[in-house]
Amino acid sequence: MLMSMVKEHQSKQAVKKEIQEIKRKEACAAANLMTQALVDHLNVGVAQAYLNQKKLDAEAKQLHSSAVNFAKQTQQWLNLVESFNSSLKELGDVENWAKTIENEIKTITNALEIVYKNSQES
Repeated sequence: MLMSMVKEHQSKQAVKKEIQEIKRKEACAAANLMTQALVDHLNVGVAQAYLNQKKLDAEAKQLHSSAVNFAKQTQQWLNLVESFNSSLKELGDVENWAKTIENEIKTITNALEIVYKNSQES
């Protein structure tokens, strides 16, 4: 009877070990699946971040190119405005010269009129 109890106990132990081994394998498989799911979930985020970074890099290059073009255009406008300003100064100088000549001619004309009037009176 003792022997049969030992055998029964050993057989129960073996069944429990088999069940425990099956559960261990199931737990390992579930842990692997969960780990894989977590890695996949994280990879989706990393892939999205990578794509966003590529887009940002492309937009930064385009922005830099646009800024360089804008700087060139701005420099061209500044040169044009400076040239225009210089031309206006030259026109101002010509206008001033013309006014000076006109005033001198008026002075000479007035002097000639006075001389002519004085010569007519005498």
